[in-house]
Amino acid sequence: MDGKGKSGEMNSVMKTIGLRKSCRTYRQDMPAPETLAAFRKFIDGNRTGPFGNPVRFPLMALDEAEQAALPSLGTYGVIRGAPLYLAGVVRQGFRDMEDLGYAMEKNILKATALGLGTCWLGGTFRKAGFARRVALGEHERLPAVSPLGYPAEKRSLIERAFRFLASSDSRKPWKSLFFLGDFETVLTEAEALSLAPALEAVRLGPSASNRQPWRVLKERERHVFHFYLERTPGYDRVTAPVSLQEVDMGIAFCHFDLSAGERGWKGKWTVHDPGISGGNREYRATWEGEKA
Repeated sequence: MDGKGKSGEMNSVMKTIGLRKSCRTYRQDMPAPETLAAFRKFIDGNRTGPFGNPVRFPLMALDEAEQAALPSLGTYGVIRGAPLYLAGVVRQGFRDMEDLGYAMEKNILKATALGLGTCWLGGTFRKAGFARRVALGEHERLPAVSPLGYPAEKRSLIERAFRFLASSDSRKPWKSLFFLGDFETVLTEAEALSLAPALEAVRLGPSASNRQPWRVLKERERHVFHFYLERTPGYDRVTAPVSLQEVDMGIAFCHFDLSAGERGWKGKWTVHDPGISGGNREYRATWEGEKA
Protein backbone atom coordinates (compact mmCIF):
# COMPACT_ATOMS: atom_id res chain seq x y z
CA MET A 1 0.00 0.00 0.00
CA ASP A 2 1.36 3.37 -0.99
CA GLY A 3 2.06 5.60 1.99
CA LYS A 4 2.50 8.74 -0.12
CA GLY A 5 0.38 11.70 0.82
CA LYS A 6 -0.68 10.40 4.23
CA SER A 7 0.84 13.33 6.11
CA GLY A 8 -1.47 15.74 4.30
CA GLU A 9 -4.50 13.70 5.40
CA MET A 10 -3.51 13.51 9.03
CA ASN A 11 -1.61 16.77 9.66
CA SER A 12 1.38 15.24 11.50
CA VAL A 13 0.73 11.60 12.21
CA MET A 14 3.03 11.39 15.22
CA LYS A 15 1.50 14.45 16.83
CA THR A 16 -1.98 13.00 16.36
CA ILE A 17 -0.93 9.59 17.70
CA GLY A 18 0.50 11.34 20.75
CA LEU A 19 -2.73 13.26 21.30
CA ARG A 20 -5.04 10.24 20.98
CA LYS A 21 -6.32 8.92 24.30
CA SER A 22 -9.21 6.58 25.01
CA CYS A 23 -12.10 8.77 26.12
CA ARG A 24 -15.07 7.37 28.05
CA THR A 25 -16.61 10.58 29.36
CA TYR A 26 -18.14 13.04 26.86
CA ARG A 27 -20.01 16.28 26.61
CA GLN A 28 -23.50 15.56 25.34
CA ASP A 29 -23.54 18.23 22.62
CA MET A 30 -23.06 17.18 19.01
CA PRO A 31 -19.85 18.04 17.14
CA ALA A 32 -19.92 21.32 15.21
CA PRO A 33 -21.52 20.89 11.76
CA GLU A 34 -18.29 21.64 9.88
CA THR A 35 -16.35 19.18 12.07
CA LEU A 36 -18.93 16.45 11.56
CA ALA A 37 -19.03 17.12 7.80
CA ALA A 38 -15.24 16.79 7.57
CA PHE A 39 -15.34 13.53 9.51
CA ARG A 40 -18.17 12.08 7.42
CA LYS A 41 -16.30 12.94 4.23
CA PHE A 42 -13.22 11.15 5.53
CA ILE A 43 -14.98 7.94 6.56
CA ASP A 44 -16.96 7.87 3.32
CA GLY A 45 -13.65 7.74 1.43
CA ASN A 46 -12.10 5.14 3.72
CA ARG A 47 -13.41 1.96 2.10
CA THR A 48 -10.71 -0.71 2.33
CA GLY A 49 -7.56 -1.80 4.14
CA PRO A 50 -4.18 -2.93 2.79
CA PHE A 51 -5.45 -6.46 2.04
CA GLY A 52 -8.47 -5.37 0.02
CA ASN A 53 -11.41 -6.34 2.23
CA PRO A 54 -14.29 -3.83 1.96
CA VAL A 55 -15.01 -1.86 5.12
CA ARG A 56 -17.76 0.58 6.06
CA PHE A 57 -18.34 2.82 9.04
CA PRO A 58 -21.95 3.64 9.94
CA LEU A 59 -22.21 6.67 12.22
CA MET A 60 -25.18 6.60 14.59
CA ALA A 61 -26.81 9.21 16.80
CA LEU A 62 -28.57 7.55 19.73
CA ASP A 63 -31.76 8.97 21.20
CA GLU A 64 -32.43 9.07 24.95
CA ALA A 65 -34.12 5.66 24.99
CA GLU A 66 -31.22 4.04 23.13
CA GLN A 67 -28.71 5.71 25.45
CA ALA A 68 -30.61 4.30 28.41
CA ALA A 69 -30.57 0.84 26.79
CA LEU A 70 -26.84 0.80 26.12
CA PRO A 71 -26.04 -1.54 29.04
CA SER A 72 -28.19 -4.21 27.34
CA LEU A 73 -25.80 -4.08 24.37
CA GLY A 74 -22.78 -4.82 26.54
CA THR A 75 -20.60 -3.11 29.11
CA TYR A 76 -21.44 0.38 27.90
CA GLY A 77 -21.96 1.65 31.41
CA VAL A 78 -18.34 2.84 31.23
CA ILE A 79 -19.22 5.34 28.47
CA ARG A 80 -20.79 8.59 29.59
CA GLY A 81 -22.60 11.13 27.41
CA ALA A 82 -21.37 10.24 23.91
CA PRO A 83 -23.75 11.72 21.30
CA LEU A 84 -22.54 9.48 18.45
CA TYR A 85 -21.22 5.97 17.87
CA LEU A 86 -19.04 4.82 14.99
CA ALA A 87 -19.34 1.16 13.99
CA GLY A 88 -16.59 -0.70 12.13
CA VAL A 89 -17.92 -3.29 9.67
CA VAL A 90 -15.78 -5.51 7.43
CA ARG A 91 -16.64 -8.15 4.85
CA GLN A 92 -15.22 -11.55 5.79
CA GLY A 93 -12.03 -12.43 3.95
CA PHE A 94 -8.29 -12.99 4.19
CA ARG A 95 -6.80 -10.71 6.88
CA ASP A 96 -10.19 -9.08 7.40
CA MET A 97 -9.52 -8.23 11.04
CA GLU A 98 -6.29 -6.44 10.11
CA ASP A 99 -8.09 -4.48 7.40
CA LEU A 100 -10.76 -3.39 9.87
CA GLY A 101 -8.16 -2.39 12.46
CA TYR A 102 -6.14 -0.45 9.88
CA ALA A 103 -9.07 1.46 8.41
CA MET A 104 -10.86 2.15 11.69
CA GLU A 105 -7.67 3.47 13.29
CA LYS A 106 -7.39 5.93 10.39
CA ASN A 107 -10.85 7.15 11.38
CA ILE A 108 -9.82 7.35 15.03
CA LEU A 109 -6.78 9.47 14.15
CA LYS A 110 -8.86 11.72 11.90
CA ALA A 111 -11.33 12.26 14.73
CA THR A 112 -8.45 13.09 17.07
CA ALA A 113 -7.06 15.62 14.58
CA LEU A 114 -10.52 17.24 14.49
CA GLY A 115 -10.58 17.58 18.28
CA LEU A 116 -13.00 14.70 18.91
CA GLY A 117 -12.73 11.97 21.51
CA THR A 118 -12.95 8.24 20.73
CA CYS A 119 -12.53 4.90 22.47
CA TRP A 120 -11.93 1.52 20.84
CA LEU A 121 -14.59 -0.92 22.10
CA GLY A 122 -14.54 -4.53 21.01
CA GLY A 123 -15.19 -7.89 22.53
CA THR A 124 -16.80 -6.47 25.68
CA PHE A 125 -20.32 -6.27 24.29
CA ARG A 126 -22.89 -8.43 22.55
CA LYS A 127 -22.97 -7.51 18.87
CA ALA A 128 -26.69 -8.10 18.25
CA GLY A 129 -27.96 -4.62 19.11
CA PHE A 130 -25.51 -2.76 16.92
CA ALA A 131 -25.76 -5.47 14.25
CA ARG A 132 -29.42 -4.53 13.76
CA ARG A 133 -28.63 -0.83 13.65
CA VAL A 134 -25.97 -1.22 10.94
CA ALA A 135 -27.91 -3.86 8.93
CA LEU A 136 -25.06 -6.34 9.25
CA GLY A 137 -24.84 -8.56 6.16
CA GLU A 138 -24.49 -12.33 6.14
CA HIS A 139 -20.79 -12.16 5.26
CA GLU A 140 -19.93 -9.13 7.36
CA ARG A 141 -18.43 -8.80 10.82
CA LEU A 142 -18.70 -6.05 13.41
CA PRO A 143 -15.51 -6.32 15.50
CA ALA A 144 -15.52 -2.88 17.11
CA VAL A 145 -17.33 0.38 17.73
CA SER A 146 -16.28 3.73 19.14
CA PRO A 147 -18.14 6.56 20.82
CA LEU A 148 -17.51 9.92 19.17
CA GLY A 149 -17.84 13.41 20.58
CA TYR A 150 -16.15 16.17 22.51
CA PRO A 151 -14.28 14.92 25.61
CA ALA A 152 -15.66 16.12 28.94
CA GLU A 153 -13.40 18.39 30.96
CA LYS A 154 -13.05 15.79 33.71
CA ARG A 155 -12.87 12.01 33.47
CA SER A 156 -15.39 10.05 35.49
CA LEU A 157 -14.24 7.95 38.45
CA ILE A 158 -15.08 4.78 36.47
CA GLU A 159 -12.98 5.96 33.52
CA ARG A 160 -9.99 6.63 35.77
CA ALA A 161 -10.39 3.16 37.27
CA PHE A 162 -10.54 1.54 33.80
CA ARG A 163 -7.36 3.31 32.72
CA PHE A 164 -5.58 2.21 35.88
CA LEU A 165 -6.67 -1.42 35.58
CA ALA A 166 -5.73 -1.58 31.89
CA SER A 167 -2.41 0.27 32.45
CA SER A 168 -3.56 2.47 29.57
CA ASP A 169 -0.72 4.96 29.90
CA SER A 170 2.10 2.37 29.83
CA ARG A 171 3.79 0.73 26.86
CA LYS A 172 6.27 -2.09 26.47
CA PRO A 173 9.90 -1.03 25.96
CA TRP A 174 11.47 -0.90 22.49
CA LYS A 175 13.68 -3.96 23.20
CA SER A 176 10.62 -6.16 23.76
CA LEU A 177 9.01 -5.32 20.44
CA PHE A 178 11.54 -4.72 17.66
CA PHE A 179 14.23 -7.07 16.33
CA LEU A 180 16.92 -7.28 13.66
CA GLY A 181 17.45 -10.38 11.52
CA ASP A 182 16.21 -12.79 14.20
CA PHE A 183 14.34 -12.68 17.48
CA GLU A 184 17.54 -12.85 19.51
CA THR A 185 18.87 -9.48 18.30
CA VAL A 186 17.22 -6.25 19.39
CA LEU A 187 16.79 -3.58 16.72
CA THR A 188 18.16 -0.28 17.97
CA GLU A 189 16.73 3.08 17.03
CA ALA A 190 20.03 3.94 15.35
CA GLU A 191 19.79 0.83 13.14
CA ALA A 192 16.18 1.65 12.23
CA LEU A 193 17.42 5.03 10.88
CA SER A 194 14.65 7.29 9.56
CA LEU A 195 12.02 4.58 10.14
CA ALA A 196 12.57 4.61 13.90
CA PRO A 197 9.65 7.05 14.36
CA ALA A 198 7.37 4.65 12.45
CA LEU A 199 8.27 1.90 14.90
CA GLU A 200 7.71 4.27 17.80
CA ALA A 201 4.27 4.95 16.32
CA VAL A 202 3.61 1.19 16.49
CA ARG A 203 4.78 1.09 20.11
CA LEU A 204 2.35 3.84 21.06
CA GLY A 205 -0.66 2.15 19.42
CA PRO A 206 -3.80 1.20 21.34
CA SER A 207 -4.61 -2.49 21.80
CA ALA A 208 -7.22 -4.63 23.50
CA SER A 209 -6.51 -4.65 27.25
CA ASN A 210 -3.23 -2.90 26.38
CA ARG A 211 -1.66 -6.29 25.52
CA GLN A 212 0.47 -4.81 22.71
CA PRO A 213 0.71 -8.11 20.78
CA TRP A 214 2.78 -6.81 17.84
CA ARG A 215 6.41 -7.81 17.25
CA VAL A 216 8.40 -6.44 14.31
CA LEU A 217 11.49 -7.98 12.72
CA LYS A 218 13.60 -5.94 10.29
CA GLU A 219 15.75 -7.63 7.65
CA ARG A 220 19.44 -6.78 8.05
CA GLU A 221 20.24 -5.33 4.64
CA ARG A 222 16.87 -4.08 3.41
CA HIS A 223 14.06 -1.81 4.49
CA VAL A 224 11.77 -4.80 4.94
CA PHE A 225 9.80 -5.26 8.16
CA HIS A 226 8.00 -8.48 9.08
CA PHE A 227 5.10 -8.11 11.52
CA TYR A 228 4.32 -10.93 13.95
CA LEU A 229 1.49 -11.49 16.41
CA GLU A 230 2.34 -12.74 19.89
CA ARG A 231 -1.07 -13.98 20.97
CA THR A 232 -2.25 -13.98 24.54
CA PRO A 233 -3.39 -17.60 25.12
CA GLY A 234 -7.16 -17.87 25.22
CA TYR A 235 -7.70 -14.12 24.86
CA ASP A 236 -9.81 -14.27 21.69
CA ARG A 237 -11.80 -17.34 22.70
CA VAL A 238 -14.81 -15.44 24.00
CA THR A 239 -15.02 -13.17 20.93
CA ALA A 240 -14.53 -15.81 18.20
CA PRO A 241 -14.78 -15.61 15.21
CA VAL A 242 -13.66 -12.03 15.82
CA SER A 243 -10.00 -11.82 16.84
CA LEU A 244 -9.33 -8.59 18.68
CA GLN A 245 -5.59 -9.20 18.63
CA GLU A 246 -5.67 -9.41 14.84
CA VAL A 247 -7.54 -6.09 14.88
CA ASP A 248 -4.67 -4.80 17.04
CA MET A 249 -2.24 -5.85 14.32
CA GLY A 250 -4.17 -3.74 11.82
CA ILE A 251 -3.79 -0.76 14.15
CA ALA A 252 -0.03 -1.38 14.21
CA PHE A 253 0.06 -1.59 10.39
CA CYS A 254 -1.81 1.72 10.19
CA HIS A 255 0.53 3.55 12.56
CA PHE A 256 3.64 2.25 10.79
CA ASP A 257 2.32 2.96 7.30
CA LEU A 258 1.09 6.48 7.97
CA SER A 259 4.18 7.49 9.93
CA ALA A 260 6.56 6.06 7.31
CA GLY A 261 4.64 7.87 4.57
CA GLU A 262 4.92 11.12 6.49
CA ARG A 263 8.71 10.69 6.42
CA GLY A 264 8.88 10.20 2.68
CA TRP A 265 8.76 6.41 2.50
CA LYS A 266 6.72 4.52 -0.05
CA GLY A 267 5.69 1.08 1.15
CA LYS A 268 3.61 -1.92 0.17
CA TRP A 269 2.10 -4.71 2.23
CA THR A 270 2.58 -8.35 1.26
CA VAL A 271 2.01 -11.72 2.92
CA HIS A 272 5.01 -13.98 2.29
CA ASP A 273 6.23 -15.75 5.42
CA PRO A 274 10.04 -15.36 5.49
CA GLY A 275 10.39 -18.61 7.43
CA ILE A 276 12.21 -17.00 10.35
CA SER A 277 11.57 -18.92 13.55
CA GLY A 278 9.48 -16.81 15.87
CA GLY A 279 8.72 -19.28 18.62
CA ASN A 280 5.18 -18.53 19.77
CA ARG A 281 5.01 -15.54 17.42
CA GLU A 282 2.73 -15.85 14.39
CA TYR A 283 3.70 -14.18 11.11
CA ARG A 284 1.01 -11.84 9.73
CA ALA A 285 2.39 -9.47 7.07
CA THR A 286 5.43 -7.70 5.61
CA TRP A 287 6.04 -4.05 4.78
CA GLU A 288 8.56 -3.42 1.99
CA GLY A 289 9.69 0.18 1.71
CA GLU A 290 11.68 2.51 -0.46
CA LYS A 291 12.37 6.20 -0.26
CA ALA A 292 9.77 8.06 -2.35
